[in-house]
Amino acid sequence: MPLLDPTDLARVKNLQLFARTVVEGFATGMHASPHKGMSVEFRQHRPYVPGDEIRHIDWKVFGRTDRYHIREFEEETNLRCNLVVDVSGSMGYKGTGGVEKLDYARRTAACLSWLMMSQADSVGLVTFDRKVRTVLPPRSKVSHLRHLMEDLANAEPASETDAGASLLEITPQLKRRGLVIVISDCFGDADSFLKSLAMLKHRGHEVIVFQIFDRDELEFPFKQWTRFEGMEDGSEHMVDPAALRATYLSELEKWRDELSRGCRRRRIDLVPLVTDQPYADALSRYLAWRAR
Repeated sequence: MPLLDPTDLARVKNLQLFARTVVEGFATGMHASPHKGMSVEFRQHRPYVPGDEIRHIDWKVFGRTDRYHIREFEEETNLRCNLVVDVSGSMGYKGTGGVEKLDYARRTAACLSWLMMSQADSVGLVTFDRKVRTVLPPRSKVSHLRHLMEDLANAEPASETDAGASLLEITPQLKRRGLVIVISDCFGDADSFLKSLAMLKHRGHEVIVFQIFDRDELEFPFKQWTRFEGMEDGSEHMVDPAALRATYLSELEKWRDELSRGCRRRRIDLVPLVTDQPYADALSRYLAWRAR
């Protein structure tokens, strides 16, 4: 399943994701680093682009090819990012918008991966439901992007979710400070989820949460008697939506407000994404705002 659409990539290719906090790694003028100098462990060459420091050009390669190339070292990676993607049952919802939430999350993660690796950042992937399912450590090589895309494409919605517990499970494994991007509907206990995000912040990570909604979940448009099936526990209930709509929307607003206030207090970006809106447009707007 191809996850990257060239048209979508064209909308975000000129944007860069800037970390607002100190991250481990080395990059002059882009991401702040607690380290000085660079590693002596050579990793690879890459083509020179305007803005690169001339002192990093490999003149021997230039003499052979008549083209400018930059020498990169293992610790020169601008930023270490871990994409944490929810693959629980609720992410399998596909309402009137016609796009499954997990598919939307996959494509969002794929686009961010491509964007960051194109600026020499390293990207890793974690998937979770009620516990952590897969862990792919951050790398910046092109071959790594292929493995990451395969893991995303193979992810399927399955079990119940416990985002708070899953984040607590993965946090000790993130040894080096960097950027953690959570892509989830965030359904579940808000307090547990916020405490887990706070732990990531306490360990020095920059955290962004992309919250995926289907339009049905935000507006509850159902009119007639409807059979609702629990996507995580399999339960079924035949109900009159008119009797539930006001209560549902009120509880949803309270829950979203709790998440929003909690993220604001912890200086965490909480970015709502709705599956009937092109993900590339939403990412482009957010990244442009973040760059400002």
